[in-house]
Amino acid sequence: MQQPTDLAPRVVTLGTAGGPRWWSSKTGQHRHGIATAVVVGNAYYLVDAGLGVGRQLERAELSFNDMRAMFITHLHSDHTVDIPSLLLMGLYARDTDKAPIQLFGPGDRGMLPPVSDRAEVKPQPVCPENPTPGISGMVHSIVQAYATDLNDRILDALRPSPLDCFAVNDIEIPANIGYHPNDNPTPAGMAPFEVYRDELVTVTAILVEHPPVAPAFAFRFDAVAGSVTISGDTTATDNLVTLATGTDLLLHEAIDFDWVEAAYGGGQTDTEQASIDHHRKSHTSPEQAIELATRAGASRLALHHLVPGNTPLDRWETLGATFEGEFLIPHDLDSISFARQDAEQADQLTKVGV
Repeated sequence: MQQPTDLAPRVVTLGTAGGPRWWSSKTGQHRHGIATAVVVGNAYYLVDAGLGVGRQLERAELSFNDMRAMFITHLHSDHTVDIPSLLLMGLYARDTDKAPIQLFGPGDRGMLPPVSDRAEVKPQPVCPENPTPGISGMVHSIVQAYATDLNDRILDALRPSPLDCFAVNDIEIPANIGYHPNDNPTPAGMAPFEVYRDELVTVTAILVEHPPVAPAFAFRFDAVAGSVTISGDTTATDNLVTLATGTDLLLHEAIDFDWVEAAYGGGQTDTEQASIDHHRKSHTSPEQAIELATRAGASRLALHHLVPGNTPLDRWETLGATFEGEFLIPHDLDSISFARQDAEQADQLTKVGV
């Protein structure tokens, strides 16, 4: 069925900070954990579930009843920490006759990542009996951890189980592309592949490079009226350009590498240097994000998953002069259209909620 073209496709930047930290808000710039709502008409789709996402959905006036699907780019804690709150509190925010929310994310990695070359003593992994669960394993472990609470509510108050409200799907990586979680986590030349489709959007994914995480995905949402691509966490990756080619809006992560050097003492100890190593091989500078957006021919570029989460805006904004399209540094709860527009129409960045 052909969908109408007047559904005002937009994203709401529910949370724009990256990293597993409580960022100080002494600068007056407070950002919640990374989470983005892709809104088409009255329906929306959630990408990642960073700290505070449930409250931010409420502030953005996005009803839990209108969420059709969730997509998790990778299983780092700053992207998943509020999945428990959505599973548990969503029982009270969603009508029981609604279809389950489809939840998509990485499957079980299948093996541990390599140990840093800087380790003098090999670290021991936690939970060696199940060290790399995927999204299905994570959700079932959360439900198990809260079984006492849930069974009280299911048996006494006749509430539904989270496993009835969410249908959990491990994203299946296409066969024969050469993927290996340690040896080749981001196969070059791979094509985007479809993850989800309904009458409003088609969602495609591609593997991006965020070592040692594997798999890590970027997602693209195509609606009749426009498209948006969300990078997830990644270093500068050709696969991202492949996925984002011709996109109307690219949301890309960005990190201040000068802050990384300062935060980790210039790498004076092995632990500090290993942290610097990780950030430099796994993330993207604003300049690199602009280059990727230019190569992809993106009409608009918005930097999010900002690290640090309290950097003054002017440090990011001064870089925008090098991008020929529209360049944005969104606040939390900003709404950004990804509709294709005529050249004379200016896209508006508007605060939503309270």
